[in-house]
Amino acid sequence: MENLDITVLRKLLQWRRDGQRALLATVVRTWGSSPRPVGSIMALCETGSVVGSVSGGCIEDDLIYRYSRANATAGAQPAAGITHDIPQGPPERVTYGVTADEAHRFGLPCGGTLELLLEFNPDADTLAALVQALSEGRLMQRCTELATGAVTLRPCDKPAGLIDDGVTLSNTFGPEYRMLLIGAGQLTEYLSTMALFCGFAVTVCDPREEYRGSWAVAGVALAHGMPDDVVREFQVDRRTCVIALTHDPKLDDLALLEALQTEAFYVGAIGSRRNNEARRARMIEHFDQTEASLAPLRGPIGIYIGSKMPSEIAVSIMAEVLAVKNAVPLPRDTQVGPAKDLLRAR
Repeated sequence: MENLDITVLRKLLQWRRDGQRALLATVVRTWGSSPRPVGSIMALCETGSVVGSVSGGCIEDDLIYRYSRANATAGAQPAAGITHDIPQGPPERVTYGVTADEAHRFGLPCGGTLELLLEFNPDADTLAALVQALSEGRLMQRCTELATGAVTLRPCDKPAGLIDDGVTLSNTFGPEYRMLLIGAGQLTEYLSTMALFCGFAVTVCDPREEYRGSWAVAGVALAHGMPDDVVREFQVDRRTCVIALTHDPKLDDLALLEALQTEAFYVGAIGSRRNNEARRARMIEHFDQTEASLAPLRGPIGIYIGSKMPSEIAVSIMAEVLAVKNAVPLPRDTQVGPAKDLLRAR
């Protein structure tokens, strides 16, 4: 499954190439609680079709009512100042949830307020260049001149938050988060499926032909080299996680050692506490590692939910990966390894 931002931009591009009017809405500021973070985007077509989200749905409904011809063709009577059509012209700001009544009306959390920037009829050629760059895995900054709506694209080296200085709005897109899984077993099938659903690009590495031969998850890249070589060639960055799932030290350990030398936001391995303690001891004794150098290594992985089935174990691992990705603190005593119940004897 594609990264949501790319999905939104790709659909917006299709609408504009088809000659349809459309708008791009970006969350530029929030106060209090907010259903979507700053930088979130959605696109609306003149037909009323929507992709992406800036709220739980009510704000999207209001934008459809204000700017979609679907309401006009249905016989809805526009209120004063509402044309039921997407206009031309420079971007406009709109704020939702200023009063308690509006917050309740639009389904915002208690005290929540958000400000959107609406860009009308974005240029198709610029959108095409952005979508192409993102499809190639490049990190891009999209800069909108607020007075005119003119857009420029800039490649950048690292992710950055949205910048709104009152003159230009700069929003960074791509590349998508990536997950490299070592081992093509049943647990990997469940975990990779969940990762795809969450917008990760997934690669599974397994040099064992008997495991690769039965792989059945579409949309996942398969690598057959030795895991440590694959990690080195993968160009692991801060938007990548590496997870070892084979239980075979010959495959897992060297891959993990390579991953620990990168900026990966998550590096971990399946197994019981006993197995993970043995892995750390091996790495210290044979590979000149220290407790400090192994501190980023997670294991047993997953948030404890009493899981015993591979599908449930995958849920717990995916939950921990997402928590780390989203910078949610995880008390160490919650990371007790859901797989330990299933793998205690290993």
